[in-house]
Amino acid sequence: MEFQEVVRHRRMIRNFQRGRAVPPEMLQRILDNARRAPSAGHTQGWSFLVLEGPAETGIYWDAVFPQEKRDGFAYPGLFEAPLIIVPLSCKNAYLDRYAEPDKGWTDRDENRWPTDFWTVDTAFSAMLILLTVVDLGLAALFFGIFDVPGLRRAFGVPDTHHPIGAIAIGYPAVDRPSPSLKRGRQPLDAMVHRGRWGKHDG
Repeated sequence: MEFQEVVRHRRMIRNFQRGRAVPPEMLQRILDNARRAPSAGHTQGWSFLVLEGPAETGIYWDAVFPQEKRDGFAYPGLFEAPLIIVPLSCKNAYLDRYAEPDKGWTDRDENRWPTDFWTVDTAFSAMLILLTVVDLGLAALFFGIFDVPGLRRAFGVPDTHHPIGAIAIGYPAVDRPSPSLKRGRQPLDAMVHRGRWGKHDG
């Protein structure tokens, strides 16, 4: 698929075909592309918790979204996703990297950072996952994790690694779009400030 088509077709899907697994070669490509995201200092301080098949994804849902909370959930097809990838950021990897000789800092002072690049870089990798999924003819949903302690307990995730969200992946089923899409996309000239803030196109 041409890149512009990948971008145009990228959307969040909340309904997946039951019992249709993601082939291993597709998963390998998704993960390989994810690790090619840019990162400050080429730190690559991300990790990916990969959960395949109903046995592993079932543990995930039981840990973060118990059955009693699923009753009446608007998108039950989400639980059919055969693959969940949880991208995790590691702040310590960046603090260590920038204390190395080629960076010139002699400490691990977090106050040196104007923004949390460990989160930004992991989000870059998540976007590459979403785009690769589209290119492969699959579907995905990026969503928040509202019980991070439950995730840590269920899968042994250390405190040094923070999940920025989760990505459900699979073959799309007939989907009911989110009502939020009725907002439409903002026009470009409402977002772009050329030359100085407040100066728009038009």
